[in-house]
Amino acid sequence: MSDRVVVTVEDGIADVRLNRPEKLNALDTGMFRAIVNAGEELKERSDVRVAVLSGEGRSFCAGLDFASFQAMGESENQANVDADDMADTAANSLEGRITHLGQQAAWVWQELEVPVIGAITGHALGGGFQIAMGPDIRIVHPDTKMSVLEVRWGLVPDMGASVLLPPVVGLDVAKEMYFTGKMISGSEAVELGVATRTADNPHAEAMELAREISEKNPEAIRRMKNILNGLSERNTAERFAAEREHIGALIGSRNQTEAVSAFFEKRRPEFT
Repeated sequence: MSDRVVVTVEDGIADVRLNRPEKLNALDTGMFRAIVNAGEELKERSDVRVAVLSGEGRSFCAGLDFASFQAMGESENQANVDADDMADTAANSLEGRITHLGQQAAWVWQELEVPVIGAITGHALGGGFQIAMGPDIRIVHPDTKMSVLEVRWGLVPDMGASVLLPPVVGLDVAKEMYFTGKMISGSEAVELGVATRTADNPHAEAMELAREISEKNPEAIRRMKNILNGLSERNTAERFAAEREHIGALIGSRNQTEAVSAFFEKRRPEFT
């Protein structure tokens, strides 16, 4: 994996950290690729039961590298060059995917079978905000600054916000955030439904939650994420059928019986 994103795995928990702190983990093409590659490589690991996504330094991710926008405002020629670079990143389709490179940096965390917890501090702006929406759960510092922000640059959000944001806040709130680029705090994010809860140390809280999840039947956890992530694509009959399918596969399985045995024997379960 690139040193732009550092991943360590211990006791079933993948600690994934955006690693460009001197730039507030701002996004350039190399950063996009590193984030996507980190997620894709985690998909192949059988030793990961839960992942925590955070940013090194003072911020989770301040969005696209600000130097590009400064240059775009300084000269028409430079604007054309930088606009072309941005368009190349946006249009960089991924073979066999429904996403381009930027979208996949947010969506890959939904594609992981295991739960992903975001630990959000400092800033989550523009593209950084959309990547922060990728995890299943978001724990934020109360003072974190979050914004869709793209309207400031005369752009539309194109990294999955239209898929990830409306289901958690409602269409009207999403529209207000889109149309105004309003800045919200971590506390406001929880009130709006953008984030799950606040913590003074989001990474420590996320790791604690990850440890709790890692001690549950990993097969059941994966199937839970599959059921819940399919809500918008399935009709009511298909949702009932999915519940029946997954419970049928779990009942009597080795990990399911181990969960029961461990509970009654008051010991830590040993899952495979």
